[in-house]
Amino acid sequence: MTDAVNKTDFERSCCPIACALDHLGDKWTLLIIRDLFLGKRRYHEFMASPERIATNILADRLKKLEAAGFVLQQAYQQKPVRYDYQLTQKGEDLRPVLEALVAWGKVYYPGTQVFSSHQQQPISAEQ
Repeated sequence: MTDAVNKTDFERSCCPIACALDHLGDKWTLLIIRDLFLGKRRYHEFMASPERIATNILADRLKKLEAAGFVLQQAYQQKPVRYDYQLTQKGEDLRPVLEALVAWGKVYYPGTQVFSSHQQQPISAEQ
């Protein structure tokens, strides 16, 4: 670690796992990112996921993901304003993390299924 690293830049510690968990560590955030990888872009598409996230939690997590630089929000309609969401490079760089979780989950939770979409490639090429 260099002198340039300032502990006040981190929420809990300078541990990279702790820093990642500060943004991704709740039970919904990685599922939203999964859905973005699978081609979902609009609020109602996230709501249709089988985990059935509550609307207030979805809105909160999307705002937090945008503030942390994982997601971009763009208006696609005015009156009422509605948004599309897309991953930034920071968000795209989570692909190998999700692929590792898929591989691990398939070993330790037999019978689980990898979701896929017609719009995007599955998170893991190995089904």
